[in-house]
Amino acid sequence: QVQLVESGGGLVQAGGSLRLSCAASGRAFSSYAMGWFRQAPGKERVVVATIIRSGENTYYADSVKGRFTISRDNTKNTVYLRMNNLKPEDTASYCCAAQLTFRDYASPNAGSYNYWGQGTQVTVSS
Repeated sequence: QVQLVESGGGLVQAGGSLRLSCAASGRAFSSYAMGWFRQAPGKERVVVATIIRSGENTYYADSVKGRFTISRDNTKNTVYLRMNNLKPEDTASYCCAAQLTFRDYASPNAGSYNYWGQGTQVTVSS
């Protein structure tokens, strides 16, 4: 079992920055690929970024490439999402998720993830 708790969301003006954190409880955090997903009101949940167990490889949705950076610290059982140059269309609830895997791969598909946090709200004003 892994419990995930997100923090760092809030209200920010367009062009601003936020850093989200996702703290994982339990053992063997390094056995999990991690992902950040977001869901805006009335829309489906979509992938934002993923990172493999070692942190060496990452994946970004086209909409956030060049603006967002995912990273992880396996010594702190934490994954981060640095968000720069935020836009109003980034407004959503952001959730982190953990995928138990023995491969050097982090799926962009939400259905592949075993554990989810409750989410943190990010609101970007224009």
